[in-house]
Amino acid sequence: MADTALTIERRIKLRHLQCFLEAVRLRSVVAAADALGISQPAVSKTLRELEEALGAPLFDRSRKGVVLTPFGRTFLHHAGTSVTALRQGIESVVRARAAGEELLRVGVLPTVAGLMMPAALERFRTACPGVVVRVVDGPNQMLLGQLRVGGLDLVLGRLAEPEQMTGLSFEHLYSERIAFAVRPGHPLLSRPGLAVRDIRAYPVIAPPPGSVIQPTVDRLLIAAGIEALPNRIESVSPTFGRSYLRRTDAVWIISRGAVAQDVEEGVLAELPLASGDSTGPVGLTMRAEVPPTDAGRIFMAMVRDAAREVRGA
Repeated sequence: MADTALTIERRIKLRHLQCFLEAVRLRSVVAAADALGISQPAVSKTLRELEEALGAPLFDRSRKGVVLTPFGRTFLHHAGTSVTALRQGIESVVRARAAGEELLRVGVLPTVAGLMMPAALERFRTACPGVVVRVVDGPNQMLLGQLRVGGLDLVLGRLAEPEQMTGLSFEHLYSERIAFAVRPGHPLLSRPGLAVRDIRAYPVIAPPPGSVIQPTVDRLLIAAGIEALPNRIESVSPTFGRSYLRRTDAVWIISRGAVAQDVEEGVLAELPLASGDSTGPVGLTMRAEVPPTDAGRIFMAMVRDAAREVRGA
């Protein structure tokens, strides 16, 4: 049944629906052709194609015009709804593109900002050049607080703890693991039998209490037999982390997305350590009862496209 419906769906085009709806409205193939600005034979052919695709007669034809069959009456509601939805979608895009100085406020967790945001924003600027995008980064708890009171339109980051998600909804995009980043040439990169516990001999940049990945990192360290780090620096700042690693032998425990581009470009390196079950969901957080604006919907679509590229990487 599903395969049959999909086959039929692929055969039906917008012109079929337009001809069908005009013929129903005017009860005449000739009048429908005049309204659509095409020939009567073209309308008749289009309607026959539609009936052949559906495998059912939609009209009873007579000299007085056309009358819907029971199959036609069933199809009418869905055809009208589909064309109306398409028209509304087109109008929404047109409004979003012509919105002038419309403002879209996006909160971004620093550890995921560099992975998806540039690609998504570049596409959005092409689609909606008149919309100003205000990008706000900061701790997850702060961003969600601003989102909850209307200071932000949406947040791109990791899924928060359940008690922080009251009144909010989350759309999962991909899962991200924890990474151990160092400078190129770091002594641990060439250490035989490298284990997580070996990082204790070096300064370690770890997430501070309250950061969204801190519980995950703590569980990872405990599983590796590390109850405390003797030379611990607490930060999730990408700017600080990158700069400090270039100058020292520190190890930076951070979300993989925060250092993915640096590792790819050879600016930083990743220690070949198994991070166990350290993956966490990354996605879009929105207010549950407040629908996104037209610009917000378009931006979210761009983020989803960028996320698909991340998942395929």
